[in-house]
Formats: sequence, C-alpha cells, structure tokens
Amino acid sequence: MSGPDSSGDVVELRVHGVSGASAAQVLDLREAGQVAGDQSGGFYRPRPRCADPAGLPGVTLEAYRWGDLPSGTVARTLAVVFLLPFMLVNVAIWMRPASPGSEAVVKSLCRLLGLTLTVLYVLAIAGVALDLVGWTCLASSDCLTGRSWLSWLGGRPVGVRLATLALVPVAAIGLIWRISNRPGRTFEAFRAPEQGLTTSRLGTIGRWDAEPLVGRLRAIHVAAAFATLDLSLLVARAAGGGSLVTIALMAATGLVLTACAGLLCTPPLIDRAADNQRLDGVTRALRTGAIVLTVGVVAHVLTDPRPWHDEQGLPGQDGLVAGVFVAQTALLVALGVVLLWHRDRPRGATPLFGLGALVVAATGISLAVAYSAELVYRVADFLDRDAPTGEGIAAGPPRVYTWAIYGFFRALLVTAVVAGLVILISRPGRRRAAAAIVARDYPDPPAEARPRLRQVRDAIAQARFTEKVVPLAVVYGCLAGLGTATTTIGLLGQFPGDVLERNAGLPADAVTFGIAVGSWVIAAVILALVVGGIFAYRTAPFRRHVAVLWDLGTFWPRAAHPFAPPCYAERAVPELARRITHLVERGNAVLLTGHSHGSVLLAATVLQLPPQVGSRVALLTHGSPLRRLYARLFPAFVDDAALREIGRRVGWRWINLWRDTDPIGGWIFSPGPTPASADDPADRVDRRLRDPRGVVAPPGDSVAPPIHGHWPGEADEPFTEAVRELTRRLGRRADGPGPPT
Repeated sequence: MSGPDSSGDVVELRVHGVSGASAAQVLDLREAGQVAGDQSGGFYRPRPRCADPAGLPGVTLEAYRWGDLPSGTVARTLAVVFLLPFMLVNVAIWMRPASPGSEAVVKSLCRLLGLTLTVLYVLAIAGVALDLVGWTCLASSDCLTGRSWLSWLGGRPVGVRLATLALVPVAAIGLIWRISNRPGRTFEAFRAPEQGLTTSRLGTIGRWDAEPLVGRLRAIHVAAAFATLDLSLLVARAAGGGSLVTIALMAATGLVLTACAGLLCTPPLIDRAADNQRLDGVTRALRTGAIVLTVGVVAHVLTDPRPWHDEQGLPGQDGLVAGVFVAQTALLVALGVVLLWHRDRPRGATPLFGLGALVVAATGISLAVAYSAELVYRVADFLDRDAPTGEGIAAGPPRVYTWAIYGFFRALLVTAVVAGLVILISRPGRRRAAAAIVARDYPDPPAEARPRLRQVRDAIAQARFTEKVVPLAVVYGCLAGLGTATTTIGLLGQFPGDVLERNAGLPADAVTFGIAVGSWVIAAVILALVVGGIFAYRTAPFRRHVAVLWDLGTFWPRAAHPFAPPCYAERAVPELARRITHLVERGNAVLLTGHSHGSVLLAATVLQLPPQVGSRVALLTHGSPLRRLYARLFPAFVDDAALREIGRRVGWRWINLWRDTDPIGGWIFSPGPTPASADDPADRVDRRLRDPRGVVAPPGDSVAPPIHGHWPGEADEPFTEAVRELTRRLGRRADGPGPPT
C-alpha cells in the first residue's frame, strides 16, 4: 500500500508496547489507514478525511502495529501455551552474564536443558501410549470393557501392541517437528540493511539470521526424540533378557544421543555461518540415521519371539524418567554455579539479578515436568474409571511423576508463603519511600486531597514491588530444581505420603490429598493458560495483561530450543529499519516514539540504522523497561555501553519519560533531576513525570486526574512538549526534497 508523504516534514513513528493496541489507538484517532506492511505487522497513518487532534504542524503521524506477530491466530496462540517450557529455556540462553568467558558454557548448559525437555516430551507421550495403554490397559479386560477403539488390540502379543502404539509418539514427534519448521519461513524476506552495523549485541537482534542454527538444532532434537522412543522400547525389551540385536540397537541409540549432546556442547561449531553446508549435512545425517534406527527398533520389537518380562508397568520407564530428572537437576546446579561465578556485581545492584537465566530455565523445566506428570495422570484417571485405589491403571504410572507433582505443588506453596512474607516485610519501607515522593510532588495539599494522596502513595509503593519479584523468582527456581531432584526417591518404590509420615510425622492421607490438589492446580494452570491465550487473541483489554509473557518471550531468536515459538523481532526490527531508511531517503526526518516493549524494538532498530539515517532520527521513549528490567535480566545485550551507543547514533536527540507509579518502566541513565550544566548528554535524557498531574479535581471537573502508571500517555501535555522539543532539534526540513511515497 502507499500513502501520502509530505517531503521534508517530520514523521512521528509510534511503536506500541505489549498491549497489542490497534493502529487507531496508537495514533489516538478513530480512523487510520494502512500505508505499508500487512495485517500482522503494518504501518498506519490517519486517513486524509480524519482530523488530527494530536499532531503538530509539520509532523505526520504514523504507527507501526506489530501486536499480531507473536500470536495472530487462536491456533498459534495456543501453540505458544503448550510450547511455553521450550520458550522459557530459549529465553534463558539470552540472559547470560556479560562476561565473555561464560558465553560458551551457558549456551551449552541451556541447550542441554532444552534437549532434556525434548526427551521428557517423548517420554510423556510414550508413557501414555506404551505404558498406560499398550502395556497395562490392553492387558486388562476391565480396562478394555466398553472401549471398542482399543479392544481390537486386546489379546495381541506384547510386541505387536507396542510396535503399533509406537506410532503415537512418532506422530507427536512429527507434529512438533512440523510446527517448529513452518513459522521459521514467515520472516525470511525481512533482512536489515548491511550498512552501519553495530558491535553491540542488542543490535544483532533481527539482523542475525537464526534460521541456519534453528535448522541444525531442529535436526539434533528430532534425532534425540526418535532415539528416546527407541530407548523406551529397547529397555523394555531387554528387561526379559537382551539378545545381541537388542544390545546392538541399544548401543546405536546411545551413540545417537551422545552425538546429539556432544554437538550441543560445541557452540563454536554449531553456531557457524549459514553457508557451512558440511555441518548442515552432519546434523541431517544424524536425524536420518535416528529415523532409520527407529524403524529397525520397531521391527525388532515386532518380530522378536522371546517372552517379555512380567511387570506391573512398562519395564524401565521409571528409570528413564527419573534419569531425565536427575540430568535436569545436575544441569541446573551447574548453570547456577556458572552464573554466580560470572555475574556482574555493579554497585547498588541486586545481586540476585545475576541468576535470571537459572530462574527462567528452572521455571521452564518445572512447567515441563508438571505438563508431563499431569498428562500421564489425567490419562490414567480416564482409563481407570471406577477401579479401586491401587488397582488398574492408577498403580501403573511411574512413581517419579507423583513426586514431580508433589515438587511442583510444594514450590508453588512455599513461594506463595514467602511472597506473602516479603509483601508484609517490605510494605513499610516501600510506603515510606512513596510517602516521601508524594510529599515532594504535592506540597501543602488541601485537606480534601488526603484520600487521593493515599491512593497515589499506594500506587507508588506497589510499583516499587517489581524489585522484590526477582528474589521470589529465585526462590521458586531453587525449589523447582529441588523438586526435580527429589523425584528420584520414586525409584525406591516410595510415595511422598509414606516418606513424609515416616520422617516428618505428617499424615500420609493429608499428603496424598495435597498431591491430588496439586494435580488439579496444574490442570487449572494449563486451562487458565489456554483460556488466557484465546481471550488474549479475541479481547484486546485482556491481552494487555496476559500477552506480556508471549511478547517478551518471543522477542528473542531461537538459539537454545528449536521447538520454541518463532522470533517476531526477525521481522519487526528489519521492517522498522527499512521503513525509517525509506522515510529519510524521501527527505523526511523521523521521530521514533516507543512505549514499553516498543522502546526495546526501537533500541534494536536504531543500532541497525546507517549513520546517514541516524543523523535524521530522534528517539522518544516512555514507560521503557530498558534499564529497569532488560539491563538487569539481559546484561550481555543491554548495558550502559549499548544504551550510550543508541544515544550517540541519534545525536543524543533522545528523551525518556518515566513515572514513579509505573511498575515496569523507569529511568535509563539517571533517576534524579537533570543538572543545570550537565556535561554528559546522557544526563539530559531522562525526565520524570509527576503522576497524577494533581490530587484535586480541576475546575470544571468532578474527579481528580487519573493515575496513569504504565499506561501510554501520547495525549498528555508532557508527551506533546517532548515531541515539540525533539521536532525542533531535528529541524523541520530534511536535506533535500523527495517525491511522496
């Protein structure tokens, strides 16, 4: 599409945050027309017949709407829900310390953790198809009664049952392979200009071509997935006495898994350039070999005449699941040690922020364990129907899953208790700091303003709780890691209730009831995520609250797990850079205004602009989390050097507006007032806004001004004044006229 362009004017290009606002909302207009892009990510301007109440003379409003890139459809949003553990582990690899010495180790550990998630995914599906259905239910006449869709396999030899039902995990592997392969092509056509590239790592987001790496990771994970299925079948087959063929197949399977882990532990090799065809050939050969091996394993299980070992559950399933949990625990411990050793220790910073990668990775592992345990137990309940306790399918699922549910519920419960204590303990200090701010902003208020002053004080105190969330997240991450460690007790044939009653005096029935509650809590969490994903797509106001996780998580390219949702920054950042370059080449100056996460997109974009384009660009950020969250959680990508490079690239034509009532955004360079004679241009970037503007109703109104908090303020006078100032600093005319777009 095309739209009118006044050559030489200033184009104010607005980029929204994670709220998924419409183009008209971003432009503060009722009617807006698309001038570039498509429905998922497009640029909009006021229609010619629509009045522009917020625009300034010589300033053309334009909005970039990217809200549908992370989600877009209900199916895609729901896919993000179920791929959430993969996404969290993928985000963890980007939260590594700034120290270059830790990069290779953190990458290797995060990728190995991602591999354990793929293995756990296959084991959960295999546990349902092979263990619950193929081994236990098909051997029980009570379970088969009234189930014609299963009875056709009843009475068949064990090898036939397992070989047939192995198609279920094969289909599950194919499904996730397909899902991960399709979205990677969506953003292929969007590439940033090759000029003016930056040395800042944040500037590589969107420019870095992640697709070759994702393809290699995908081949490795698919190979590991098929090898995991092979191992489940072969361990069960070997329980009754392994033949030479069984031993040879197990050795080949172990070799495939070892090769997968080895490749992931060599970042300099796996991260090589896109044109390394030899490495691509190696990973594809590994994947093909694993698929061929699976065909051989299924054929061996189907044709081996030896009797099968008679056990209640599929032989070896408990040990395989517990082995994955042990590996995850060991990797989390190793990751924590590396992060503590290499974390940055700036003066005044919260030391726990250095453990961000551990917290996010542990949360992803915890969710994956919870998903797996809940899947197995819900299917077991469905197959059991009214079977007495201790009989039927209920006795079949691996005990490690019971311990997994117990660990998840324990982590949630303890974290909730600690959160309550932190809220109570920190409230007086937060209120004192908030009261000091209120007293400074509203001196000598009238008596009728006291209720409103208390509301403002509480809003500021609540906004300051953001810094307390990180220690709580660390507590949960540590408890989640401990939960995976304790699952190994299930290998001893012990249930949580028996162990706690014997060692802690807690009634076993109460513990069992707590585990049942924990199981339903997991089901409720999954259901809430699904419902939230649907409503986030259908209801814009609800999206503002639940879409934060999706939008922030899918901002980072897939570098740890290929089954994570695709990175929309691979389109958004190059597309913004291309549009800004086009506007400048047409003779316009460009004022970039970004709210919340939109400021992060613009920061990465500015770092990709050629110098001749950056000289005609200004930057206005509001509600920006660049310093408050990103610099702390992603220290290797957002640091003081990167922020200062952004300022230099726009000639320090940068204003950042922030409020004390904002729980997400904040100052970038300096929290205090701008010095009268600031030698450092960074000291003139931040401007604190008093929020609300007043605590009593203005003349002609019946209510006091609202508390904005993190809400965007494009219609407010401070925002308009900042636009005026940056427009003056840009100059009204560009260096040479150009034809309209």
